[in-house]
Amino acid sequence: MSDISSSAAKRRRFLGGAGALAASAGLGFPFISRAQSKPIRVGVPTILSGRVAQLGISSRNAILLEVEKFNAAGGLGGRKLEIIARDSKGKPDEAANITRHLINSEGCEIIISAESSAGAFAVQEVIRELKVLCIHTNSETSSLSADPKIRVPTSFRAARQGIHDAIVSAAYAGGVAKAKGLKTWMSCSPDYAYGRDNTSLFMEYLKRFNPQVELVGETWPKLFQPDYTENITKILQTKPQALYSALWAGDLVSFVDQSSIYGLFAQTSLFAINMADYTTLTAVKNLPTGIHSATRYLRTYPTGADNMRWADAYKARYRDYPTNWSWENALAMHFLFAAMNKTRSSDSAKLAEALRGMKIDSPFGADGTVTMRAEDQTVIGYAMGWGTTIPKEPYVPDIVPGDWKTVLQHEAEWKKKMGYA
Repeated sequence: MSDISSSAAKRRRFLGGAGALAASAGLGFPFISRAQSKPIRVGVPTILSGRVAQLGISSRNAILLEVEKFNAAGGLGGRKLEIIARDSKGKPDEAANITRHLINSEGCEIIISAESSAGAFAVQEVIRELKVLCIHTNSETSSLSADPKIRVPTSFRAARQGIHDAIVSAAYAGGVAKAKGLKTWMSCSPDYAYGRDNTSLFMEYLKRFNPQVELVGETWPKLFQPDYTENITKILQTKPQALYSALWAGDLVSFVDQSSIYGLFAQTSLFAINMADYTTLTAVKNLPTGIHSATRYLRTYPTGADNMRWADAYKARYRDYPTNWSWENALAMHFLFAAMNKTRSSDSAKLAEALRGMKIDSPFGADGTVTMRAEDQTVIGYAMGWGTTIPKEPYVPDIVPGDWKTVLQHEAEWKKKMGYA
């Protein structure tokens, strides 16, 4: 056979193959590329070891629970999500390094930053540079989303934040202070961004809701500090009528246990914003009756069947109740899935555009919905409330709901004062 004849034969075979492929596609046998079927990798920098490992464990658990349901339903057009969680050990520099590695070396298209505030700001700077979609799920420091200089176009927050909590908390505490004559106050909060931000805002709004109160002292234990004797001694010597604390998780457990030994709560009313969370409530050796706390996460609040069903599904899967971090991470995944379904894409810019201003039905909403506010890319409308503890289920039986109308009014004024608006 000549070279010309051989080339013509090869061309006929190629065209015949292409025609067969086109025919098979027309008969309902779609061609799926490797890119279309490969998993969407989602990186999760978080704390999985040490004293607050439960932060990362309960965050990861909630993410996996939601992803299992999403993948079982077909994922994103057949593409499944793959979760890659890495331990930052609570170190900001490690959080940044892990995030960079997850994106550059492990091919993660999306980051769920399940870090505390200490690590979230470090992650934010990596996201600023690499421009992938990021949803912060645990950091509550207000400036992360409120300050335009810190904000990043592809970075969102699906967690409560300090200014919201401060307003609800101060409104509740101010009312209790008036009713019980609690005029002298002191604070004991962790010495880092979240603790100082949260406490400063609480005290500012406490005086606004009740001008009669007076701050007579403050003490700032280090994050993950094992012994609170020095702090407790200072409080006992000052003798405030009320004490506010933004300690959380293992730190709050240790503080309450050690304070009980010294009889602190017999003379001082404790307002501990982070107490009403199962991780803390069940870890205190002898939970005192009458500690005032915001609702972090309780199966019974927000009220309603959807929240109870979600809590029960989590407990059935992990043999433990969810935490505040659990619902925040579940909420992040609900927003992510909604954005993916809307855009039919995993592209960061497209997802970010879809998320801005998005409102979804949610078991964690004060009215059954939560909104990702467009102006600062953070959630509003989630359920908040305060009540007092009892040492057994339901732990905080009578909850006073926070009022979002009041929150948004005071938050707008605060943003103007801070130069954020």
